[in-house]
Amino acid sequence: MTVSSNVPLKIFFSFTGNSTSQKEIKIIAGGNQSIVLLLKKRNSYLNLNGIATLKDAWISNSCSQKWEETKNISLIFSSEACINGSFLEKRDKHFRTSKEISGVDMSEVLCFYEEISCKPKLFQKVKEEIKKLLPSLSSSPISPENFRIYLILPFLLRGEDDTSYHSLSLLAQAIMRLQPKDLQTLESLWSNLEASFFKELVSIYQRASQNNLSQFIWEVLFQRDLSKMDGEEGAALHLLQILFQVNSRAGFGIHKNNFYVCEVKEIIKLNFYMYMEESLQMALWKLTRYPCIFDRQDKIAVHDIECKALSTSRSVTAINFPVFVNESWSFLVRRQHLLHDIWDILNNAVPEQFKKILQVTFVGEEGIDEGALSQELFSVAARALCQPKGGAFRHFASHLVWFPRQVSSRGNTFFLIGTLFGMALFNKCLAPFPFPRALYKKMLQVAPTLEDLKELMPSEGRSLQEILDEERDDIFESLDMDFTITEEEGSSTAVIELKKDGTNIPVTKHNRKEFVDLYVNYVFNESIQKPFEDFMQGFLRGCPAKKWKMFLPVELQTVFEGYAKYDWHRLEKCVKYVGYKKSDQTIKDFWTVFHELPEEKKKMFLAFLSGSDRISAYGLEYFTFVISDPEGENPDTNYPVSNTCRRILFLPRYSCKRILKKMFLSAIKHCENFSLP
Repeated sequence: MTVSSNVPLKIFFSFTGNSTSQKEIKIIAGGNQSIVLLLKKRNSYLNLNGIATLKDAWISNSCSQKWEETKNISLIFSSEACINGSFLEKRDKHFRTSKEISGVDMSEVLCFYEEISCKPKLFQKVKEEIKKLLPSLSSSPISPENFRIYLILPFLLRGEDDTSYHSLSLLAQAIMRLQPKDLQTLESLWSNLEASFFKELVSIYQRASQNNLSQFIWEVLFQRDLSKMDGEEGAALHLLQILFQVNSRAGFGIHKNNFYVCEVKEIIKLNFYMYMEESLQMALWKLTRYPCIFDRQDKIAVHDIECKALSTSRSVTAINFPVFVNESWSFLVRRQHLLHDIWDILNNAVPEQFKKILQVTFVGEEGIDEGALSQELFSVAARALCQPKGGAFRHFASHLVWFPRQVSSRGNTFFLIGTLFGMALFNKCLAPFPFPRALYKKMLQVAPTLEDLKELMPSEGRSLQEILDEERDDIFESLDMDFTITEEEGSSTAVIELKKDGTNIPVTKHNRKEFVDLYVNYVFNESIQKPFEDFMQGFLRGCPAKKWKMFLPVELQTVFEGYAKYDWHRLEKCVKYVGYKKSDQTIKDFWTVFHELPEEKKKMFLAFLSGSDRISAYGLEYFTFVISDPEGENPDTNYPVSNTCRRILFLPRYSCKRILKKMFLSAIKHCENFSLP
């Protein structure tokens, strides 16, 4: 209808809103025209925007074999746009979709899954359509709405069947194809999921990774093409690693064991049993791209395998049979001049020597180094370097040490300390330097935080936290603080500006976070840049292995420092007896005496037995030792002796508890001298 008017005119007709007519009305108004269209409804699944969306009625109380709407559901799940337009939040919340808000009602997605999974034939059709759709997903979505599909589909593929697992891998591949900026957007959307949904997403891809890795193990065993781990099978693992990183950044608090894939243990076992098999090592190295799937003990095992491979030379006999030889580095030192001798050897060492297994000999002492003498070397050296007087480090009230502020007079001290630190890791020894966790964060390129400052400098850390928590403006005025730090330098003090012109910038409620961040950065980075760089250069020299980067900071700290707190009663369960029975009186007396000792003397016994008063990162349950009867004459006149190389305690069969205690305590006081019976 047209008239000579610029105003659309009102049209009068009869219309009942609740009519069951299969016709629909569309009105188009513009310019000087108004057009009414009365159309027959053909596609009832179309919304006013022309995009098909899911309707609850299609999966309600009807038999799936007779569903006329099956074709409609097929249409929905064959289209990226249709999936993105379904499961939207009510009350138009989805109109606020952004890089942080998806607009998807995840509860509706789960409800749909629960309903449709009860209709096997229909559900199979849905999965088939999804599988066909996945390869066509764009690598660069044009708007935030286009990311909804990546949130929805994993929850529709939760089933533990081959089709679901295959589609999850295809979906992971599609996600890996996203441009970096688009992947960041998806990670942001994941970060804003409710914790329960994010945890379920992790669980879905953990199961998919377990399935893929089981198949990968068979391919390894039958020496098939391992390139699949670079594609479909590896994509699920890669996605799980990304989810692990999102979990860390977003603070979901999902425990790291939710990301472990226990099947990696099988690959590790195969590498131990079939030593130096190239295809097995290659398979393991491929998996180390995804460190979240390894638990701490698995990571330690991977590190051990790499170190062993680096220290092993391969030759071939006359009959073409491979022979593997562990190369060693003879390390002769004097106990009274330990650091001098260590530095002298390291200054003259060549790179290839650091790939060899250390064989330590203390001049004038007996003993074959099977690990315990090397451990003693690192333990004694660490104590010497951390002495309050004459040591290399700054000491704090927290009983921790840190690098000194930048000075040029220390030569290559920290390069050598770093080398020694790296050698300890390569030789599977503890290096009990009392460093804060911030060191291990820096080694792994993780930025230290205020929490790390609280550990190293508790008083300063608490003060900075109070500044962040303070809400009253007048308090900041009374503090009269600016962007400087006052530090002692010998008998004088120095004022350090945290930023340019810091003396003229007061700390206020509005810039306090910047002040705290700069303070933390100064302590852990800026003030120690040179000594830390020297330390890391030395460390990389001393440890030619690379897989240590798989560890989390807390794990790497445990690998270096071991455990210092124990359940001593569990230690009693770790012992084997040779020449004794558990019920023998001497054994009963020994454990009675041991459990009555103070903590310090119990640790002295541990050092006497193993060369260190700490337990390795494997934990006490893996610490086994032997108590053996030396069967000598006149046992009451003989002291207990330890073979630290094999962790054997030779305990004479004393006539009474009193003599046992006297001889035992005397022996453990001299735990830094090695001898064999």
